[in-house]
Amino acid sequence: MLPHRFARPLRLSLFALAAAILLVLCLLPSRDLPDTGVGDRFEHTAAWFVLTITGYILAPNRTLAIPAFALAYGAAIEVMQGFVGRHRDIQDLVADSVGVTLAVGVFFLARLATRR
Repeated sequence: MLPHRFARPLRLSLFALAAAILLVLCLLPSRDLPDTGVGDRFEHTAAWFVLTITGYILAPNRTLAIPAFALAYGAAIEVMQGFVGRHRDIQDLVADSVGVTLAVGVFFLARLATRR
């Protein structure tokens, strides 16, 4: 069965789980996170790419809502980071936006390729 055919509560739960994991990773103290060796900006781009693609896999007809949520979520997390001892960084939000944009591009290219 395709993920977008799962019952709506299950799809929402899976997406909420992905968002919650991302939230925890973004709000943990930096010293508690492993050094991936790829850099903070790449991590943000990859994380928001994965979040957006996950949303599209679970709800492919929500073409505007998924990236809108991902961008707003990224902005909200940047604000929250200021309250937990991490620094707010507009460059992180730009990296989040790049990840969302790449995911939207991949989604629409895949959709176009499968309709032929």
